[in-house]
Amino acid sequence: MTLDTEPDLSDFSRIDFSNGAVAAVSGGSDSTALLLLLKAHLDRNAPATKLLAVTIDHRLRPQAAAEAQAVARLCAARGIAHRVLAWSGRKPSTGLPAAAREARYRLLAEAAEAAGIGLILTGHTADDQAETVLMRQARDEWARDEWARDEWARDERPSDERPSDGGQSDDGRREEGRGLAGMAPATLYDWRHWIVRPLLGVRREALREFLRREQVAWIEDPTNADTAFERPRVRAALAEGDGAPRVAEAIALARKVAAEREQLGRRAAMLIRSLASRPAAGLVRLNRDFATESDSGAAIYALRILLAATGGTAFLPDQARSEALFGRLRTGPLCATLSRTVIDARRTGIFLHRELRDLPPAVEVSDNALWDGRRRITLGDSSGALLIAPLLVAPLGAALAAKRAIAGHGTPASLVRAALAAEPALWRDGECLGLPGEGPGLPGEGPMPAAVAAYPAVAPFARFLPSFDLAPADAVAALLGAAPVPASPFGGHSAGLPRAKA
Repeated sequence: MTLDTEPDLSDFSRIDFSNGAVAAVSGGSDSTALLLLLKAHLDRNAPATKLLAVTIDHRLRPQAAAEAQAVARLCAARGIAHRVLAWSGRKPSTGLPAAAREARYRLLAEAAEAAGIGLILTGHTADDQAETVLMRQARDEWARDEWARDEWARDERPSDERPSDGGQSDDGRREEGRGLAGMAPATLYDWRHWIVRPLLGVRREALREFLRREQVAWIEDPTNADTAFERPRVRAALAEGDGAPRVAEAIALARKVAAEREQLGRRAAMLIRSLASRPAAGLVRLNRDFATESDSGAAIYALRILLAATGGTAFLPDQARSEALFGRLRTGPLCATLSRTVIDARRTGIFLHRELRDLPPAVEVSDNALWDGRRRITLGDSSGALLIAPLLVAPLGAALAAKRAIAGHGTPASLVRAALAAEPALWRDGECLGLPGEGPGLPGEGPMPAAVAAYPAVAPFARFLPSFDLAPADAVAALLGAAPVPASPFGGHSAGLPRAKA
């Protein structure tokens, strides 16, 4: 197994490298092997492909800068472009792993953006996958006990969790099962950059054996053995005698749950496409047949995604509460609130819109800002009107919404007004200029800056979209008028979980 032959470690041929690749390289064994294997593959099959290695210095250890320079020397010797980016600023006193991970992905995305590359590769292995599954399994078991005593509050979410690949509801309670799919083979970050994990089916020791054969050294990060953190504790437990079968069981479980999650997502997407419509901005209508759908599992999952998307939450609503809500929808009219969303079930349909409580305060307009989790604010040419005085974005409000709401197609005007009231409007010096991108405002309103637009965002997937959830995310994007999901990085192949290799 050398760089002169196709290593039986990762099938890079499934990945579309037409827009180049950023390789995240810390200097550890996994990422170093990833870089060398990727470079060899591209040299053989696509030598013109732009490859950039990026090392993130989290500035958490004094040795990190020297380690980054060691990666730079390796890249220089192999003819690979390389950048070092630092996580600057104060570090949090709690939740450090999650904050470091968020900073890492942000910096990698910035490097990819600057280089004109849309694909980021990381060296996560089958060992990492098994650790992730076992961590989430343990949390599920802990959450079941805690939930029974109703002691898990919103601010006690596990610090090493994130909405990207996890299974957590928006009130902080773990949703059993969903997160056991582990890390997805690919995750769309910020709706723009694919993060691909081509080594998820490869054991770490196989990568280290490969590096030994190539006589390439790697860096051992001491924090990987610091049992003050959860993942190192799980890693140490797996290093014991029964570690191998536990890894195999965890990988098998992840593969099974991932397949179930994808299948459920496809069924939910079919319901969204066939039974959901958008009669007005910020307003979703479900056909009354939705409440009597025989595939209740898919219907509840679709409902949870739509509630999160309408309310602008990064987490899906709690499973049990969503099941109870769906049961009430079957019984007749109701008006309820869940996940910042008003559910108004009437004879003419089931309507969803953002509740008017807890809307964001007025903030100055900035490019690519995610407003209320629901709208992506963008700026074009910032000259002219934008420079006259500060331009703010804030909710339109009920009074102005009443002037604009026009009922139609069986949609009550009161619901259109309620939905519009929660939409983002542009303001200057206390004067409403109108809704971004709508053209001239109403009589009496100031001139609308044409450079500002507000595009719908698919809230639960706006930051992290695992490839498990592509079908429902694409369906909701089409429903809301959001940008479509970028093309899969797998060149038309299935994004299913890779098979583990010894």
